[in-house]
Amino acid sequence: MALSRQRARRPREQPTEGSAGLADPLVQMPARELPQAGLGLSEAYELISSELVLDGQARLNLATFVTTWMPSIAAKLMAETADKNMIDKDEYPQTAEIESRCIDMIARLWNCPDRGQATGCSTTGSSEAAMLAGLALKWRWRERMRTAGKPCDQPNLVMGANVQVCWEKFCRYWDVEPRLVPMEGDRFHLSAHEAVARCDENTIGVVAILGSTFDGSYEPVAEIAAALDGLASERGIDVPLHVDAASGGFVAPFVQPDLHWDFRIERVQSINASGHKYGLVYPGVGWALWRSSDALPHDLIFDVNYLGGHMPTFALNFSRPGSEVIAQYLMFTGLGHDGYRKVMQGSQAVTKHLSKGIAELGPYRLISDGSDLPVFAFALAPETQHYTVFDVSDRLRQRGWLVPAYTFPPNRQDLSVLRIVVRVGMTMEMADLLLEHLREQTEILESLDGPLPAQKPDRRHAFSHN
Repeated sequence: MALSRQRARRPREQPTEGSAGLADPLVQMPARELPQAGLGLSEAYELISSELVLDGQARLNLATFVTTWMPSIAAKLMAETADKNMIDKDEYPQTAEIESRCIDMIARLWNCPDRGQATGCSTTGSSEAAMLAGLALKWRWRERMRTAGKPCDQPNLVMGANVQVCWEKFCRYWDVEPRLVPMEGDRFHLSAHEAVARCDENTIGVVAILGSTFDGSYEPVAEIAAALDGLASERGIDVPLHVDAASGGFVAPFVQPDLHWDFRIERVQSINASGHKYGLVYPGVGWALWRSSDALPHDLIFDVNYLGGHMPTFALNFSRPGSEVIAQYLMFTGLGHDGYRKVMQGSQAVTKHLSKGIAELGPYRLISDGSDLPVFAFALAPETQHYTVFDVSDRLRQRGWLVPAYTFPPNRQDLSVLRIVVRVGMTMEMADLLLEHLREQTEILESLDGPLPAQKPDRRHAFSHN
């Protein structure tokens, strides 16, 4: 029997005057079984709040791409709308209207050619949005093959080995062969040549990443699209392109407005993004958009009427909160284009300041510098032998900073790096403090005589996507 279960529980007492808000330190929280008698909501709140103090400080979490700060007025609006069910468009028509407005705004931000009502939906995050886009690619490919009288039992999807795990999940869950292009040398993501080389008539699509999880760099979407155009004209293999813009979809339009990666490229059929990353909303909300209604097979859309009224739905989830969608609309309308540009340019300025400062520290070399996403990765110089990036990550964690260390995927598993994600709420003052702490901890590690005990790489925080 676990030790905690052997301890006698102290009888609960009625709170005395002036004790409201004080948690009884001798009362144990139920851990494995629903208690017969509750502790009372106020006392449970105090005890749970006390437990959560053990979590890391969200603002110092430089591992996650997910938004960790919003204005207090946004939290207020989300609390006021937490009871709204996004699926129930008959009961909450104005929430549905707000979702539609967001989709149209995003479609115009991504230069969708259809200037009518855009084809898209909100999701719980980019993972769901990516799977919906993948399903649309598979269904369209299957219809083409059936029309041509060809077998449709061996679909494949081409992408770089740097894709987020949701794409590997999609392939496994929906029986699609993943054709992962490995990294080689200093090429850390998908190239046009490598993508086309793996395409055939069973390829349902190519996925290009606008903002790699590993180093923050953009894949060359326009080059990949041009190579696929050549494949179609030379060999008659017409492969659509999907852009996973989980992070870059709300960065590139404001920081790199002249970069062609979106629906301005005719071969791009669908795009996904996370509203809860650089869309500046708390988790979880994502967006999936298609070039036109023709790009989304109608067989994937269900019509339900058992909530009252007829509602088309295309999602993996059914019921889900509407508050995050409403919060997205708040940020869109409250900040506008100029506000988003200011936030993203500010984050990039902090990123460049940090990457420059780290490069000047001595034992580090940059893998990327934050020129694309406000994200960069850096490694130790080859001559550094007596400590690793995992040691650096551990030392920074002791000062409260969560900076993940991890290895790259095949064929660069020999490369271990640290990565810093700069989000809204990270200031220049905080960046200077991080540089000071990194310098301090690096000097300690440099002063050690021999190698530290080997540590198992901790990849838990390296691949935040949703």
